[in-house]
Amino acid sequence: MRVLLLLPALLASLLWLQATVPLTKAQTTQTSIIADTVNQVKVQVNKAFLDSRTRLKTAMTSGMPPTTRQLSEYLKHAKGRTRTAIRIGQVWEESLKKLRLQTPLTNVTGSSLDLTSLSAEVGCQAAPAPVVSCDMNSPYRTITGDCNNRRNPALGAANRALARWLPAEYEDGLSLPFGWTPGKTRNGFPVPLARDVSNKIISYLNEEDVLDQNRSMLFMQWGQIVDHDLDFAPETEMGSSSFSKAQCDEHCIQGDNCYPIMFPPSDLKVKTQGKCMPFFRTGFVCPTPPYQSLAREQVNALTSFLDASLVYGPEPSLASRLRNLSSPLGLMAVNQEVSDDGLPYLPFVTQQPSPCEVINTTAGVPCFLAGDSRASEQILLAMSHTLFLREHNRLAQELKALNPRWDGEKLYQEARKILGAFMQIITFRDYLPIVLGDEMQKWIPPYQGYNESVDPRISNVFTFAFRFGHLEVPSTIFRLDENYKPWGPEPELPLHTLFFNTWRMVKEGGIDPLLRGLLAKKAKFMDQNKMMTGELRNKLFQPTHTIHGFDLAALNIQRCRDHGQPGYNSWRHFCGLSQPQTLEELSAVLKNEMLAKKLLDLYGTPDNIDIWVGAIAEPLVERGRVGPLLACLLGHQFQRIRDGDRFWWENTGIFTEKQQNSLWKMSFSRLVCDNTRITKVPLNPFQANSYPEGFVDCSDVEELDLLPWASVEE
Repeated sequence: MRVLLLLPALLASLLWLQATVPLTKAQTTQTSIIADTVNQVKVQVNKAFLDSRTRLKTAMTSGMPPTTRQLSEYLKHAKGRTRTAIRIGQVWEESLKKLRLQTPLTNVTGSSLDLTSLSAEVGCQAAPAPVVSCDMNSPYRTITGDCNNRRNPALGAANRALARWLPAEYEDGLSLPFGWTPGKTRNGFPVPLARDVSNKIISYLNEEDVLDQNRSMLFMQWGQIVDHDLDFAPETEMGSSSFSKAQCDEHCIQGDNCYPIMFPPSDLKVKTQGKCMPFFRTGFVCPTPPYQSLAREQVNALTSFLDASLVYGPEPSLASRLRNLSSPLGLMAVNQEVSDDGLPYLPFVTQQPSPCEVINTTAGVPCFLAGDSRASEQILLAMSHTLFLREHNRLAQELKALNPRWDGEKLYQEARKILGAFMQIITFRDYLPIVLGDEMQKWIPPYQGYNESVDPRISNVFTFAFRFGHLEVPSTIFRLDENYKPWGPEPELPLHTLFFNTWRMVKEGGIDPLLRGLLAKKAKFMDQNKMMTGELRNKLFQPTHTIHGFDLAALNIQRCRDHGQPGYNSWRHFCGLSQPQTLEELSAVLKNEMLAKKLLDLYGTPDNIDIWVGAIAEPLVERGRVGPLLACLLGHQFQRIRDGDRFWWENTGIFTEKQQNSLWKMSFSRLVCDNTRITKVPLNPFQANSYPEGFVDCSDVEELDLLPWASVEE
């Protein structure tokens, strides 16, 4: 702890310029010390990462049902290049701590710590992968997102730091989250416990949801689909230098990357779960030259582009595993063990057993393998991934019929390109206008073409802003038959029973009953007095055999602090909005005096309100489903995603004019018609629909005309 508190005082010396003198014996000594220190740290970090992976694997193969923590860890586990990037970032930070405390370095005459040498020794330049050789004339995106921007090929690529629109705010200026040090204040006020804020602001006693009379469940689910296409920040696997990750987990010991969410003494969870909810900090990456800031920067494991990477994966090795490379048709691999009444499922993961398998050992159905590791997190998400898989293969086969001479690679890339355009069109045409309402045109004006100067990277704050969707998740999901009536003996399923629950799909009727529920049932409405269902606030990842569950609201709040997020008023200022200081002013902004008083009782000042909490507390904009601050942050981000993407579907030269006209006719309802046995669908699937009103036969839903893709030479 004392070591960490010394870091602010050392930052100034760390940023001194190198003295312009020839290499001295002392400098040679420094280089040697750096190398020795880094080698020692690499051993320590590699061991911690290996221990973490071994522990998770052991837990999943022990024969015992998984705990809430193990399910969460499986979901937030970094893989492949992401794991490498996070591990190297951890080596950098640990080495930095050790080097600043080594006496010989303070005696090096005329020089400060050589950060360039440290970076090279750690291997920062090699993370996340060797420099990519770009073919700037390729008509297709790279899997990793590299080579999109010609001036800066890494911009928007996977496994880089999330962008900062405002500087990070840490307790020590470097990495410690606010609330870390007991008794230490923020802007003169104590930092409230995340769970306390959740209990007093986010919860509601009457568990009956307020349903959204104008939005379907698809509205909620599409938000998660888009989020899983844009950002993923896995946890680091390093516990602390003094304690293993297991000890942090079991004993609520705060240190380094272990940052437990403590329960208030009066919390009912104290009796059932102990003192805390385990929480591990997000993985981070090396800082980039010229080292103007050494504040911790969290990783984005995905590409920043809306490119259907949740279907295809963000790195080449995974992308290859997801393909059927033995076929000349450019197909994605499908499940060889089970099918949905003849229609394909995603392949199963190869690691056995997987959490889905041990959730219900009798059914023994593993998790699914997809482009995003979270595909089996909940059953509606797994269902959505299944639809996309089927659509890719349908497109590839139709393109082959039109173009017999195209090889498998061409078919794969063209189908992938069309599915990427589908993601973009549905999001910007159908989804965002009903999120942003009357603020849509203000923040996302009509497309003017690709702009190489626009930074498309996902911002750190967006990863919290987009979590507004957590308030739209109802406590129950429904399964419906072909007449949109309750299906089967259990047509209503409590949300907490659907985490890692692939068996419900495979063994109980496939995706169609679930999909009908998505189309014909309503999303939850975000009410200031009923923010988040208890299914998420008390039972997240709760295995059926226990009463232990996580609190998604508390996790979001703790994660805001983990990421060094500036407070509510800093972001209001960023968006050109007023910055309330008093109870009267905050009451006016929220249009709710009671809520404003609760927030000030907890935080002391509006400046300190965690961004996620403050943003979701605001009343909704006209005809939208977010407040003014969220409209600004989401609008900023989506405009950048669009305008900074060289492969955006509307950009000149990406598709022909005839192809663009065809693509514009795509719809989610047509996706359902083409890839399931459902025959009646809503014309506007994002609207709240009540069968049969608003539903039509699939024959009345316009199809995607692929004729513009026929090669002239065929």
